[in-house]
Amino acid sequence: MNQPMITLSFSAPSLSLGKFLIPRLRALPQPHTVAQFSPLHKNFPLLSSINHRKPTLQIVAAASSPSSLAMDSSASTEIAHDHSPFLKIYKDGRIERIAGIEIVPPSLDSKTGVESKDVVISPETGVSARLYIPKTTKESQKKLPLLVYFHGGGFCIETAFSPQYHNYLNSFVAEANVVAVSVEYRRAPEHPVPIAYDDSWAALKWVASHTDGKGPDEWLKNHADFESVFFAGDSAGANVAHHMGLRVGLEGLAGVKLGGIVLVHPYFWGKEPIGGEDTDAEKRGKVEALWRFTCPATSGADDPYINPGTDPKLGSLGCKRVLICVAEKDMLKDRGWYYSELLGKSGYTGVVEVMEAKGEDHVFHLMNSTCDNSVALLKRIVSFINQGQA
Repeated sequence: MNQPMITLSFSAPSLSLGKFLIPRLRALPQPHTVAQFSPLHKNFPLLSSINHRKPTLQIVAAASSPSSLAMDSSASTEIAHDHSPFLKIYKDGRIERIAGIEIVPPSLDSKTGVESKDVVISPETGVSARLYIPKTTKESQKKLPLLVYFHGGGFCIETAFSPQYHNYLNSFVAEANVVAVSVEYRRAPEHPVPIAYDDSWAALKWVASHTDGKGPDEWLKNHADFESVFFAGDSAGANVAHHMGLRVGLEGLAGVKLGGIVLVHPYFWGKEPIGGEDTDAEKRGKVEALWRFTCPATSGADDPYINPGTDPKLGSLGCKRVLICVAEKDMLKDRGWYYSELLGKSGYTGVVEVMEAKGEDHVFHLMNSTCDNSVALLKRIVSFINQGQA
């Protein structure tokens, strides 16, 4: 005999399930993802995803006795994986993203005059992007350098639509006078690494489809100079930018000339400590645990995905210039310096620059964009991109 089912649907601005806040995706054209969870297997929740055109979540539950409801309530508060300050996974399969859940719509920024819009790159996967153009495009037909940006967040939080990234790209596009594409890749644990790399490569191929006046987006066709393309990202996004630069060198990207990559506080790691890195086994274990959580098929902290020092293809980076930005108090600082050394030993023939911000910590420029060091960082990256521009 079938049990009665209870179905709840909503499309309100937001709904809080315990501490899991699901924001309404205002003004976003791409499908968003509602995760469905299977039972835990080998201490890792297996997840599948469904793409929906409308921001609607459906919860289906069988009618239960009071005793079983009490048991379910107890189980719902038990944590299976705690990866604070990023997220928590409960034993009932719920994901509580602690940070990086706020989003803002595209806009015409009143302060900078930069205009943005969202585009769907792949309806099948939900991969999308936020595009930015400076106000100068209304005054001139000159093609501008193209920046492709990959957001950070440990591969598991933040989006291209997060307020700090939206504000940062507005400021950057205005200062550098470039066109920008901020990639929205799928995140772990619902979509484990290397899916973020695959999504980012799909986005780059979509960008490349606009060369020679082709492709679906008028902004890219009319305003982007595909002979002057740069990749950039912070933290996990810098990791992605590195891998995309490497893939361009190995496979090519038809119609696109990659001028350089900018890695801001890159998320690299390794089993053995280097430089002044913390040697505490417990602290290092937490970093590796987060990596294994986002990339469950990994070989560990020396996987080439996270440790470029183990990648024999490192010298194939597909650009002639690299800018690495590190922060003095960032636990990942030494990995950034080490990356520059590795490039020198790999056979890479390009120019590598390193900028260190004194007294600052990880992604400080997103937390306080107006401080002196943030302004200096922005100007250094802008100078790097505009070097040699007429």
